[in-house]
Amino acid sequence: MGSGRGYPLSDGPGAHGASVELTPLEQAQRIAGLAQEKLARDITILDMRPVCSYTDFFVICTAQNPRQAKAVYDEVHERLKAESRTIPHNVDGVREATWILADYLDIVLHVFTPDARAYYRLEELWGDVPLVEVEAAVAG
Repeated sequence: MGSGRGYPLSDGPGAHGASVELTPLEQAQRIAGLAQEKLARDITILDMRPVCSYTDFFVICTAQNPRQAKAVYDEVHERLKAESRTIPHNVDGVREATWILADYLDIVLHVFTPDARAYYRLEELWGDVPLVEVEAAVAG
């Protein structure tokens, strides 16, 4: 990929003062930290670069139920929009909220309910890709 920025709003990062631009790995870790703040569990970052041309990292996490899944997505969406003026290129699954997929270009966030995560088993599907250590939630 290479943009490392997700999908910026029209006037872009830094348009209203200095903005810290994160690398794709740092952005994935930031998204994981935000999910952790909303009590998502089993957070995993998969390094997709060796096998995938459309994204660098998957951030996968589990929410207890659809309501929490939407809360996790909403938190990530609002905080990235506020902090770096980054919005997802595409979002799917918000209405049902059993599997919410938010495509930030270099990072794809997957928020699952437990049953959906067990059914789709993305970690097994992409079992040959490196895992990235998820750091403790970054203080806001």
